[in-house]
Amino acid sequence: MNKPHAIIIGGGFTGVATAHDLALRGFEVTLLERGDICHGTSGRTHGLLHSGGRYAVKDKESAIECIDENMILRKIVPDVLEQNGGLFIALNDSDLAYADDFEISCEACHISVERLTAEQALRLEPNLNPKLLMAFTVPDGTFDPLRLALAFAATAKSNGAKIMTFTEVTGLIVNGQAQVIGVKYMDRCTNKEYELRGDMVINATGAWAGEIAVMAGANVPVKPTPGVMVAFDRRLTQRVINRLNIPGDGDIVVPQRRMNVVGTTSFEVEDPDYVPITDDQIQAMVNRGSEMIPGLRSAKLRGSYMASRPLIGAGMGRSTARTFKCFDHKETDGVDGLVTITGGKATTLRVMAEKTADVVCEKLGINCPCITKEIPLLSYRQYYNNGIKEHV
Repeated sequence: MNKPHAIIIGGGFTGVATAHDLALRGFEVTLLERGDICHGTSGRTHGLLHSGGRYAVKDKESAIECIDENMILRKIVPDVLEQNGGLFIALNDSDLAYADDFEISCEACHISVERLTAEQALRLEPNLNPKLLMAFTVPDGTFDPLRLALAFAATAKSNGAKIMTFTEVTGLIVNGQAQVIGVKYMDRCTNKEYELRGDMVINATGAWAGEIAVMAGANVPVKPTPGVMVAFDRRLTQRVINRLNIPGDGDIVVPQRRMNVVGTTSFEVEDPDYVPITDDQIQAMVNRGSEMIPGLRSAKLRGSYMASRPLIGAGMGRSTARTFKCFDHKETDGVDGLVTITGGKATTLRVMAEKTADVVCEKLGINCPCITKEIPLLSYRQYYNNGIKEHV
């Protein structure tokens, strides 16, 4: 019996995690990515392994997703994580007023927190602003973005998935019954064009999901919402430092190897491929990060970069829920054979893939449960073994 063939568009976190899940469920999997792995948003994240604390007060669904997946990733892919914990710190009366709601909300979302005095927090992180008033510990962490994606991709490949990089989807093949039956693509190394047929096409292109969906006459309500981050050439904290207040610009400082990264801004754009970074955005990140860690003001800037979040749902900007949605376009647009997964956080890549694979299996009448919670991933280094690109 032939295996069902799933074609995945997009080689970011969600795409490689979906390839891993479907390969374990016995699918023939082909993933196409127009650049290299993590070419888009996934390669430009600050690498925060969310505890969910950031969303606990206003977006409990996202908070619970984050803490649950945080704990799963610690078990299945520990070698790409720095399980260093985090702090939410209060610097003024407004921050203090947020503390009780924060603590109650974290407990409701089963996020473990501990209230610290200023002195206790400064003993843990001596480079914090000495004027801080109090803090909470949270189970934040950090991850290496490329290594996280490569670990999922390596494991998918070991189970038979084909990953084709520098391969740009230029169209969807739709038959007379309004069913997507394959993709048209171009090899960006040779500029040659090909077609590939499959049983299901999965759109996992994040902020670009709307551009792919429209190729089949479908719609995805995704809002490309860029955030600018600034990296410093000094690592002044061992833990993730968050401002104890409602989410805002420049309220996270993430330790990454020998750096600290401050993020992030939030605004909407039409074209996620071109988002300029302005001097005032960089300066805002320096100013806000320095409020929490004064030593950043005298640190050398290593660089600035931008990522376009694929936010979904009603509302504008930061009011939009950070959770994810999987769209079966037969239900939403009358177009069969196409599923889109978008939204979410890097931390929730595994469960996003699980829910997407569930939809695909249901549509194809396949009864095969997800097992990715229990399967340790291969080393990210294994991705490069037998990594020969081939056309199918």
